[in-house]
Amino acid sequence: MSRNGKQRPRRPRIELRQAPATPEQAAAIAAAIEQFLRDTAPAPVAAARAESPWLRAALREGVGLNV
Repeated sequence: MSRNGKQRPRRPRIELRQAPATPEQAAAIAAAIEQFLRDTAPAPVAAARAESPWLRAALREGVGLNV
């Protein structure tokens, strides 16, 4: 099944390759990057509400589709 343009970029993996920083500094850097990713992430798309079967039947009846 194709997702037809609904793909989102993969979340980058954050890692420290060289650790001259203290553990507290490394944690602060990681927290700052995580906050940046949250702040700059695209807004979530609101889920479409499911149509009620009763509403669908009434609409079909109203236009003469009694199938």
